[in-house]
Amino acid sequence: MPGSKEIRTKIKSVQNTRKITKAMEMVAASKMRRAQERMRAARPYAEKIRTITASLATANPEYRHPFLTHRDDTRAVGLIVVTTDKGLCGGMNTNVLRASLLKMRALESKGAKLQLTPIGTKGLGFMNRMGAKVVSSVIGLGDTPHLERLIGAVKVQLDAYAAGEIDAVYLAYTRFINTMSQEPVIEQLLPLSTDHLKDDRREFAWDYLYEPDAASVLDDLLLRYIEALVFQAVAENMASEQSARMVAMKAASDNAKKVIGDLQLSYNKARQASITKELSEIVGGAAAV
Repeated sequence: MPGSKEIRTKIKSVQNTRKITKAMEMVAASKMRRAQERMRAARPYAEKIRTITASLATANPEYRHPFLTHRDDTRAVGLIVVTTDKGLCGGMNTNVLRASLLKMRALESKGAKLQLTPIGTKGLGFMNRMGAKVVSSVIGLGDTPHLERLIGAVKVQLDAYAAGEIDAVYLAYTRFINTMSQEPVIEQLLPLSTDHLKDDRREFAWDYLYEPDAASVLDDLLLRYIEALVFQAVAENMASEQSARMVAMKAASDNAKKVIGDLQLSYNKARQASITKELSEIVGGAAAV
């Protein structure tokens, strides 16, 4: 049984750890609220640009943008994986990377070649260890996503798709459901599915005037729409990160409190045994005298 001094040292160490996890929990709770507000603020823009894009795409059936053209043969695929830059957020990164790995293996089993665009340090490190083909990456986004930081890396995949080098692009990220629940999802980014561009308007049909022409407007609008989808995915991932970190740090703080209680009990038992031993020695010595 360890001595009382060793137990006191362990108690002090766990108490210091609990202070850190408690502080990280409070910081994550504060950042989580801002991340959720940012995520919800981006949703109306994404929904509006989706509606306009659907309207323009259906209003000009004679022009088919490459982003809307489905290809029969899938020889090469691009995958954008959104993870975090920091750890200590439970199994969030593990779950999305596991889902991405399963998707990669399923595509490779069909003979498709893969090229990756990791967003986040954790995803980049994982893909490099896997020996995957990384064509672009983004790290160090901080607590606030900026579209200009994402455009360059994502454009590498979009240009490869437009040039016919890849036949599909997928987006993997963690979707925010609520504070206690986040789920990894993998969505098809290109070609754009009919579900993405479903026009929900039923009563009104708008007639548009294009400047300079419908094809140019649709080209730029589809590019902005893809960027909006990626930005929304990163915003969802950041909200999920802070929620997962808050929950993980709360669990760590609770576990530390339980460990402290167990160590305190062991310390009391060791102290009581030591006192009993000293009393026995005193009584024995007095009897011998």
